[in-house]
Amino acid sequence: MTTFEIREIPLVEPDAGPYGITAGPDGALWLTLVHAGAIARLGVDGTVRTCPLEPAGGRPLIITAGPDDALWFTRSGDDRIGRLSVDGEQRTIALPAGTGPGGIAAGADGALWYAGMTSDTIGRVDTDGTVTVFPLPVTGGFASMITAGADQALWFTLNQANAIGRIDLDGRTTLHPLPTANAGPVGITLGADGAVWFVEIAAGQLGRIAPDGEIVEFPLPDRAARPHAIVADPAGGAWFTEWGANRIGHLDPTGRIEGYDLLTPNAEPHGIARTADGVWAALETGAVAHLTHPRPAPRPGGDHEVIAATRRSG
Repeated sequence: MTTFEIREIPLVEPDAGPYGITAGPDGALWLTLVHAGAIARLGVDGTVRTCPLEPAGGRPLIITAGPDDALWFTRSGDDRIGRLSVDGEQRTIALPAGTGPGGIAAGADGALWYAGMTSDTIGRVDTDGTVTVFPLPVTGGFASMITAGADQALWFTLNQANAIGRIDLDGRTTLHPLPTANAGPVGITLGADGAVWFVEIAAGQLGRIAPDGEIVEFPLPDRAARPHAIVADPAGGAWFTEWGANRIGHLDPTGRIEGYDLLTPNAEPHGIARTADGVWAALETGAVAHLTHPRPAPRPGGDHEVIAATRRSG
């Protein structure tokens, strides 16, 4: 039997809206605050620092560590890519009007690549600010999230076109339709096995696509769970957020699925990240969930702030 423990760390006021999360080059966790228009840093010592965006607003969505030891994020509300150094220095890069940047990932070429949700584009941004835009062969596809693959290409989800896309570093694109109709793919990540894993929010499934394009889907025990974001498990399989079911889920290499209930009802889990210290999920209600293996029992009279999670097996 797999056992984990879960705790929730208050981060910001509930209306700030933690959404994306990533491990930074400084060992801290960095999150987008989609409603507050800010970036938050959760240090290894538990301290929280908030950086309001410049210019204000911007509706930041997804954040990732870049090749230059800075944090890069999408500003979906004003068509910009933001860069934030670990010391708090900010700059922005303007994208074509109407881009609607969603996911962002560092590519094998040392650039940042983003998905244009409302523009049917994938874009490339050099760390010097040069932008290159690649139109996709689809209309209204809603390119959502993006990840670097093991093949040096970028892989992305087309939420409304019901497909997984691949774009190489020269901009050549291939689309792979999903077996399940109207599946609504969103989150995507490179797996430890070299394949790409993704979630199907509308179908209540996970998916795996091999470099040759072969797709396997894994129905969740709760098909109404609305999986949202996904991150690889180094042991194989993946961790994912279940936005509609208020859980963190896990798929092991054998295909077994387990779920861990969050402590706060209707916490709205979105982004997910994994570090050596466990699995972390951004909760839009203002906190971060931290899932770990059980700690040793505390000494009598000592501090012990851990609450067990509920396990649901599939």
